[in-house]
Amino acid sequence: MWFKKSNKIQNSIDTLIGADTRIEGNVNFSGGLRVDGAVRGNVTEPNASPSTLILSEHGHIEGAVSASKIVLNGKVIGPVKANVFIELQAKAHITGDVYYKSLEMHTGAVIEGKLVYMGDGAQAINNSES
Repeated sequence: MWFKKSNKIQNSIDTLIGADTRIEGNVNFSGGLRVDGAVRGNVTEPNASPSTLILSEHGHIEGAVSASKIVLNGKVIGPVKANVFIELQAKAHITGDVYYKSLEMHTGAVIEGKLVYMGDGAQAINNSES
């Protein structure tokens, strides 16, 4: 049986945090956000608007990350939550827990934390153990 890949990453980048840019504070975004620089604060999307976050090889985020679709190839210090899909490319390094529904992990990616599946069945099991 053939399945259509529904985890397509958004092609358009609405916001770019350049390589020489450093942001101190939380970033709320919608659409596509690419981070080539550094963010010290939480990076989140509004719940009503599914968005895509791309963290390049030289990008760095120190804070919680939450978006529908996430592609990481840089460093994150903090928890990462992907509501739809997360791709960890070869140079991705996460220090914190990763919450996901669909995960693609390339050889070389590092996670120093737990992988937590957020599917409907997993949530029901976790709630019954409480």
